[in-house]
Amino acid sequence: MAYRSDLGLLLVRVCAGGMLAAFHGWAKVKSVYALLLHDQEWRFVQTVAGLGFPFPTLFATAAAIAEFFGGLLLAVGLLTRWAAGLIAITMLVAVYRHLTTDWRFELAALYLVIALLFLLGDPGRWALDARLRLRWR
Repeated sequence: MAYRSDLGLLLVRVCAGGMLAAFHGWAKVKSVYALLLHDQEWRFVQTVAGLGFPFPTLFATAAAIAEFFGGLLLAVGLLTRWAAGLIAITMLVAVYRHLTTDWRFELAALYLVIALLFLLGDPGRWALDARLRLRWR
């Protein structure tokens, strides 16, 4: 039974973390690069500003980092609790944003639930945390 549970956790970690990093975080990280080096406009900053955050560029960059690097860390199972915590905070804001605008919050809510799973639970024996014996109690 433990084998199948660990296999399921591995599958969820790799798929959710990989998709979050590849399809959401990477686009935002590229936009941060364009903003900093080429002074191009980043529409996500306007979205964050619309939520009432005081430093929208800073918080938009933090969301990009949480989605990209948090997704990568979650996928490989390294610093899993920390990554899941950052992802959970980011997804809470995303759920709130979608609930107050367009009601398309399902994907953000799903990422939130997955992040909470790894924030509160164990990443499984096939995570780098388990291999390196990193325990975050």
